[in-house]
Amino acid sequence: MMHPAENSIEQLLSQCEIRTTRRSGPGGQHRNKVETAVIIVHVPTGISAEANELRSQQANREVAIHRLRLRLAVEYRSLDAAQSAASEPDDCKMIRDRMVPSDLWKQRVSGGRVAISIDHSDFPAMLAELLDQLLADQWSASETAGRFQLTSSQLVKLLRKHPPALQYFNQQRVLLGLGSLR
Repeated sequence: MMHPAENSIEQLLSQCEIRTTRRSGPGGQHRNKVETAVIIVHVPTGISAEANELRSQQANREVAIHRLRLRLAVEYRSLDAAQSAASEPDDCKMIRDRMVPSDLWKQRVSGGRVAISIDHSDFPAMLAELLDQLLADQWSASETAGRFQLTSSQLVKLLRKHPPALQYFNQQRVLLGLGSLR
């Protein structure tokens, strides 16, 4: 099952509602006269994102799409969806066992390190895949890092690039009685 953050922008937007509106604040008269704010809602999950800080509707649309993909990566677990669709507990174990790093991950990892900026279009997909695998590995950073051929410190460093992801990771670890990682 493909995570929504892994979809192409066209595929993702086909599942979304997009609204434009006006917002107040800095930006001059142009900002107050036209609807430059963009709000995107991913209909299947109800997760939304907004951008309104730029004067161009197109620029705000691009920012909102990236923010939506990041929010989906953190807030939606495709493993949860797959497990709820599975009829037997053995199906859930098979889902976990089949998870292997994607080609995208394999291209980005070298020598135990991962090279990607949070602003890169691949970042949300990689983050979603990593968080899904962490869930499958019961939030064990060392186990997931081994699967992704990373060091645990590199895994945490990647999560740290998007603070909501690190916060979510640590919340899940605390719920299981594990310590949080910084």
